[in-house]
Amino acid sequence: MTKPKRIAILTSGGDCPGLNAVIRAVTKKAIHEYGYEVIGIRDGYEGLLFNKNRRLDEADVSGILNLGGTILGTTNKANLYKYPVEEKGQTVYQDLSLQAIAHLHQLKIDCLVCVGGDGTLSVARQLSLQGVNVVGVPKTVDNDVQGTDITFGFDTAVHIAAEGVDRLHTTAESHHRLMLLEVMGRKAGWIALYAGVAGGGDVILIPEIPYDINKIAEYIKNRRKRGKKFTLLVVSEGVAPINGNVTIQRMVKDGVEPARLGGVSFLLGQDLEKLTGIETRNVVLGHLQRGGSPTAFDRILGTQLGAQAVDFIHQGFYGFMVGVKSNQFIKVPLSIMGQGSRLVPVDHPLIKDARALGTCFGD
Repeated sequence: MTKPKRIAILTSGGDCPGLNAVIRAVTKKAIHEYGYEVIGIRDGYEGLLFNKNRRLDEADVSGILNLGGTILGTTNKANLYKYPVEEKGQTVYQDLSLQAIAHLHQLKIDCLVCVGGDGTLSVARQLSLQGVNVVGVPKTVDNDVQGTDITFGFDTAVHIAAEGVDRLHTTAESHHRLMLLEVMGRKAGWIALYAGVAGGGDVILIPEIPYDINKIAEYIKNRRKRGKKFTLLVVSEGVAPINGNVTIQRMVKDGVEPARLGGVSFLLGQDLEKLTGIETRNVVLGHLQRGGSPTAFDRILGTQLGAQAVDFIHQGFYGFMVGVKSNQFIKVPLSIMGQGSRLVPVDHPLIKDARALGTCFGD
C-alpha cells in the first residue's frame, strides 16, 4: 500500500476571524476524503524555523468553527528570507529559508498550506521556487490580496466597523458633533468604503482618493446650513491629503510592514474643528476589527477555501493560491504575490453609488 500523504498547515501574519474555519476544513477534508496525515505548524513561519508543530486530528479541530484567532498561533515578524538575528550586539538579517525547508523534510511533509495575506503568500512563493510544494489560502481583513475578489476576515471587519458607525450616529446627533471613525486597511480602502456605505457615513476617506481638508470642511458647513448639525466620517488609516503623506504611528524594525499606520483621525479631527468650529471626537477601532467570532459568511468562505486547498493538493496543483473570481474558485499562481496591494478602483460602482447619494470622498 502507498503511504498516505502528509500535509502541513500554518497561519501567518495578522490574525483574523475565519482562520480556524480554514484549519478545520483542511484537517477534516484531508482526513475524511483522502486519508492524509495533517501537521499543524505553530506560530506561522517561526514554527518552521524552530520546528514547532503538532499533529492535527478531528478532535483537535472540533468546535473551533466559531472561534476567532487561530489555534495554531501566528506572527507577522518571521520572514524566512529576512530574519533578525543578534550578532555581536547588532541586529542583522539573514536568509534562514534552508533551515525551515530542512524541518519540512524532517517532518516528511508532501505539501505545505500557507494561510495569510500578501506577506505570507510572498514567502510561500519563494518557498515554491525552492522546490517546496505549497498551496496558498488568502486571508486578510483588508481584502487587499491580488488575484482574488474576496478574502475571509473582511466581512467580519466590515460588520464590526459598520456597527461602530451605527453607534456613533446617535451620540453625534445628540451632541451635534463631528465624529470620526478610523478603520484598518493600510493602503487599501475596502473596509472604509463598505463600512461607510453600510453605516451611512457622510464622509468616507480612502487611501486611493487623496483628500482636500478644505473641501471636507465646506461639505460639513453646507450640511449645517441644510439643518444637519452632525457629520459622520469614516476614515481609513492609510489616507493622506493631496500632495501629503500618510500618518505613521511608529516604526517596527523586524516587522513585515515596518510602518505602523494610525492616528490620522486625531489630526483630521483637530483640523476640521478649527475650520468648522464644530466640536469633534474620534474613535480608532484598531484590533477590534480582527478579533472575536467570524460572521457566517467568513465561516463559510474559510471552509470553502480550506476544502479547495485540499483538492489542489490531491490534484497536484502546487504553487497556486485558491482565489475567488465572479463567485467561482480559481487557481491563482503564487508568482503574482509581492506585486502590491489590491486597491479600490476610483471608479468602483460602490463609490459612484455613494457619490450619487451625496457622500463626500474628500476630493
